[in-house]
Amino acid sequence: MAYRFKKSSINKSGLPPGTLVYRGKERQEEVKITVFNYSNDDYLEEQDISLEESLTYKEKAGIKWINIDGLHNIEVVKSLGEAFNIHSLVLEDILDTDHRPKVDCYDEFVYFIIKLFSYDATEEEIDIEQLSIILGDDFVLTFQEKEGDVFDNIRERIRNQSSRLRSSGSDYLAYVLLDVIVDNYFVVLDEIGEGLFLMEEDLLLEPSQDILPDIQQVKRKMIFLEKSVWPLKGILNNLLKGDNKLFKESTTLYLKDVNDHIEKAIDTIQTFRDIINGMMDTYLSNINNKMNEIMKVLTIISTIFIPLTFIAGIYGMNFRYMPELESKLGYPITLIVMSAIVIGMLVYFKKKKWL
Repeated sequence: MAYRFKKSSINKSGLPPGTLVYRGKERQEEVKITVFNYSNDDYLEEQDISLEESLTYKEKAGIKWINIDGLHNIEVVKSLGEAFNIHSLVLEDILDTDHRPKVDCYDEFVYFIIKLFSYDATEEEIDIEQLSIILGDDFVLTFQEKEGDVFDNIRERIRNQSSRLRSSGSDYLAYVLLDVIVDNYFVVLDEIGEGLFLMEEDLLLEPSQDILPDIQQVKRKMIFLEKSVWPLKGILNNLLKGDNKLFKESTTLYLKDVNDHIEKAIDTIQTFRDIINGMMDTYLSNINNKMNEIMKVLTIISTIFIPLTFIAGIYGMNFRYMPELESKLGYPITLIVMSAIVIGMLVYFKKKKWL
């Protein structure tokens, strides 16, 4: 089971606040912009449109959801920020893909940073992507590092005129995005849990040294996952405690439910960390037990040969007048005595359950 997390780092020291510098994996593909413009009666969906076309939706009626796949084109992020009056510090955080999850409340919008997990079953890899969500009065902007997400169900709900999304405001869309992201945490955690179960079985059946690096690797990644989710704990509660005009009272109840799911995800991650620590203890115990068994066998062998060595040492001395040296039965009697000692000691060890 292998988990790989790749991030690149660019030194921003010395730059003034609000300087737009992309920090993330280098990408060559074009930035993709998708727009949903909907109301209770109608909706419009446009895929892979230009920056200029997406900016025209600012003045249109209805709820606008503009999704950007790709942050490596700084000009796209900058232009959207200027069009929707987004503070430069927020744009700076959007481009910093190593940022910790948080919620910032401004007069005209609310800014969320949250981590999006995805699991590749073929490669057995977990990918962590930063997702930025900006909630305005009649719009939601989402910024993703790359194409591909877990929002297909939300798009289908927007296309369905009878869905609650079509008759709700932008705050409800922001809630649904957060809810789907958090629910997807459990999908990834279930995959991790299954992998831990298999590792635990292998550890109990055959505690080889090859499994130790896997345990250490999973332990490091669980720490990383916890760091990606833990900051979310209480963030929504703190948001709801404030007087935020962008969230209707009917939506706040759902946000509390999302916060409960976040706490459950954190509890699951901590449980997995405890399991991993237990696996490490089990591995060390198995190694110690195996070492003890080896030492036990060596000790028993040494104990058996101590009296035999004593007898052989006596009759190996070069004294001329030793009584048994001239006896024809001396050699077989000595072997019989030595064999009896060995058998007697083995019977005694068996009786004591040392064998």
